[in-house]
Amino acid sequence: MTDLGTRPPPALPTLRRAAPALLGYAAVRLLGLVALAVWSAARDKSAYKLLTARWDSVWYTRVAELGYGYEVRLPNGDVHSNLAFFPLLPWLERLLASVTPMSYADSGFAVSVLASIAAAWGVFAVADHVYGRRAGVCAVLLWAVLPVGIVQSMAYSESLFTALAAWSLYAVLTGRWLTAGTLALLAGLTRPVGLAVVAAVWTAAIASYVRDRGVSYVRDRGAPASDSAPVWRRALAMLIAPLGAAGYVLWVGHRTGKGPLGYLDVQAGWRNGFDGGAAFARFVADKFTSFPSAPAGVGLIVGVGLLIWLYVTCVRQRQPLPLLVYAGVVALLALCASSYFGSKPRLLLPAFPLLLPLARALARLRTSRSALVTGVVAVASAVYGAFWLNGSGPP
Repeated sequence: MTDLGTRPPPALPTLRRAAPALLGYAAVRLLGLVALAVWSAARDKSAYKLLTARWDSVWYTRVAELGYGYEVRLPNGDVHSNLAFFPLLPWLERLLASVTPMSYADSGFAVSVLASIAAAWGVFAVADHVYGRRAGVCAVLLWAVLPVGIVQSMAYSESLFTALAAWSLYAVLTGRWLTAGTLALLAGLTRPVGLAVVAAVWTAAIASYVRDRGVSYVRDRGAPASDSAPVWRRALAMLIAPLGAAGYVLWVGHRTGKGPLGYLDVQAGWRNGFDGGAAFARFVADKFTSFPSAPAGVGLIVGVGLLIWLYVTCVRQRQPLPLLVYAGVVALLALCASSYFGSKPRLLLPAFPLLLPLARALARLRTSRSALVTGVVAVASAVYGAFWLNGSGPP
């Protein structure tokens, strides 16, 4: 990475520079939507309803329309409260519905589509800054063709969160500290994993301060090269970054009357929590109790092994510290939460820095060969996404 300490931070990557990545991303997502429409029609289902009016999207829409306070009590005693859902997506749904003829569900879909494009642009900006334009294009395409990539087009918060996270990380890497802190604040209002963005901002700010103090530090590994910004900017970014997540969690605690940790009780009602991966390990182990499910257990182990290998490769390739911290926290929270196990691939969707080693490898291929590989994977991803949403799907 080029040292920018003696010159201003680079401008944002222009639309023209990012155009190949964004056009490729749009093509992959369109392919996924077409496959979903065809598969759904064959099963006499509405593809649009699967994208906008099922699972969590219904909860977001209800928050946008009626606000917080709705809950469902299940026969087993669990309480599903809409306080579990962070507010930025429903706020945007309400705003868009108030200024257009669209319904709340339509607004959620529109926000997700626009946010997915912003996320793709952000992924390109980060990868382009670190490894160059060709790797940036490949990173976006790999993010688009993930097996659960169809979620990027759903009225869920993954696309919005990834957009905020990617641009916050780009701001960190280019020394735009106040922008990074503000975007981290918004990411913290979007999903609980916004803590990963906060951790990245804090780590980068502390690392840059340590480097400023003359302590031995490997250049281009931790602090952004443009760390000549005044200390007060970095300190203010650190102060701003956690306000979104902390503010909402504290508000939930006050509303429920259970104090600062009241949000954890809300999540417990959904059987969500952080147990260090114990529940996930038991889930995988249970797959080996019968032969028919054993291949699924092997697949899960291989998948976790692949994630670990990708992260280790990111470290070996000396990926900037903010990206390592962010991807590590996202992966840790996804794998070590006791939430619904089928949602874990979706929870890993924002961890795009893990794709950068694969993007670099793909970028080294001839254009024709990389296009062929990406095209084949895109078709497989589109078919799987259509099958997945017409089956168990996410919650």
